[in-house]
Parts: sequence; C-alpha cells; structure tokens
Amino acid sequence: MSLFLSSYENRLDTKGRISVPASFRASIPTDKFAGVVLYRSFTSNCIEGLTMARMEQLAAATDKMGVFDSGLDDLTAMLFADARPLAFDVAGRIVVPADMLRHAGITDRAVFVGRGNSFQIWEPAAFRAAQEQSLRNLRAARPDIKIG
Repeated sequence: MSLFLSSYENRLDTKGRISVPASFRASIPTDKFAGVVLYRSFTSNCIEGLTMARMEQLAAATDKMGVFDSGLDDLTAMLFADARPLAFDVAGRIVVPADMLRHAGITDRAVFVGRGNSFQIWEPAAFRAAQEQSLRNLRAARPDIKIG
C-alpha cells in the first residue's frame, strides 16, 4: 500500500510542469502505471491525487453501490469522468491540467499534502488556512483513534 506523508511545496514551471515529491514517487508502485491519478476535489478547493491501484479500489467500492443509486451518477461523474492519469516524465514531473489548477486556485506554487493512502495538491495560502481550521476542529473534537 502506498503511504503519502508530510507536505512539500513546489513551483510550477512555465510549461505547467511540477515535480511530484520524491518520497511520494518512491511510494507509488510502477507495475501498473508510473504516475498518479488526479481529479478535482468535491469537498475542498484542491486537487485529489492517488495511485492507479487506489483508483481501482474506488471503482470496486462504487460497484457495491446500487445500480440506480442517485448518488452513483454524481460520484462517478466527479470521480471517474474527471480523473486524469498523469505519467511521470524522466525528472518525476507531471503536467497538471489547467482546469484543475483553476479549481484549486494554483498559479505558480503548489503544496503536495500527504493524506495516508492519497494526497492533495493545494494553493499554499489556502492550504495553510485549511490546516489551521483542521487544527481548531481537532482541538475541539479531541478524536480518539483505536489502534490494534
């Protein structure tokens, strides 16, 4: 299983390419697809990223939904129709599509944010604000995670 940890800020070049953090690339199995899958987040103004194997797990999970489930059409339209498989170039970069950059408000710099088995790409100031809000939420809720 791929594990995406930490946060890394990188610059987009003039051709719209950005380096995927080396630790993220190292955790991506390349037997199926040497790259990542991105789609516009439907919960935040950011871009969601995952491996092809994780995307296949999401496809299997949607197969368990009812064929006539009203949420299935919306979910598959956002998740699969919007998804873009992006292969790494020789330098470990990808070209993030312009519509995704606009969705996230990214212009020249972006933050790759590890989220365990997936990651997100944010505009740096928006990420800092979202992270501060998450910290406030967690301090108020004080979640208890059971391990083992």
